[in-house]
Amino acid sequence: MAGRPEAWPPLQGRKAFVTGGGRGIGRAIAIELARQGCDVAISFSTRSAEAEETARHVRDCGVHSSVQRLRLECLDDHEPAVQAVLRELGGLDIYVSNAGQDFRGAPVAETSYEELLHLMTVNALAPHALCRLLLPSLRAAAQSRGRADIVLLSSIAIALQGPDYAPYVMSKMALEGLARTLALEERAHGLHVNVVAPGLTDTDMSARFLGSQVPGDIRNRIIAGQAYGHVCRPEEVAGVVAFFVGPAASYVNGQRIYVDGGGPQL
Repeated sequence: MAGRPEAWPPLQGRKAFVTGGGRGIGRAIAIELARQGCDVAISFSTRSAEAEETARHVRDCGVHSSVQRLRLECLDDHEPAVQAVLRELGGLDIYVSNAGQDFRGAPVAETSYEELLHLMTVNALAPHALCRLLLPSLRAAAQSRGRADIVLLSSIAIALQGPDYAPYVMSKMALEGLARTLALEERAHGLHVNVVAPGLTDTDMSARFLGSQVPGDIRNRIIAGQAYGHVCRPEEVAGVVAFFVGPAASYVNGQRIYVDGGGPQL
């Protein structure tokens, strides 16, 4: 990385933790942050081989990577995983809350309390708990570097608020409430907290949704109606995350960007 400072990668020397970084959007985020100079720790829940593969891609960018198991629904996993990440990276100044879970699709009348509680735990309560655990390190990094960042991954579902998805919509709205509150609470400590809300994205999760829950004619109309002729790519989401934590967003805080091409074609 020799040469003038302006020739360095924009995130050179920063340290990021991406939950759910083994595949899909999380993998794209981890690789993009690494490409821009970040050391990156990633977490996985069950698929360790995919997480290790992502870590190899990250290391190919010439930066450090580590992999930690973290089951968001298991409170006992949280602190050990956070401490391992901080130990491996030697600190932290970017936290990307990407891991989450979709909902099977059902009306409120046919949704159990246990299903609702699980979605709320994975998509909202666990990110809250992780933010709380990571804030001391993020504040310390902001004090020494002048900046630290939290990016929370939400969904276009909070704008659509369609039927049969109440637990998912509720969980993502709660997550965005966390983001807005944290953005104001932590601004004095030098933290930036922002939200990225993708539309339908080319991942395993969307493939399951389109493959198993949507009739063929409706599925074809959904895909044909996507902006620019394709569903969102994980790399397109990753680029927005990198913007939020990069120097161009030095005065951006408490904001949400939808990554959906402006919505489906009418």
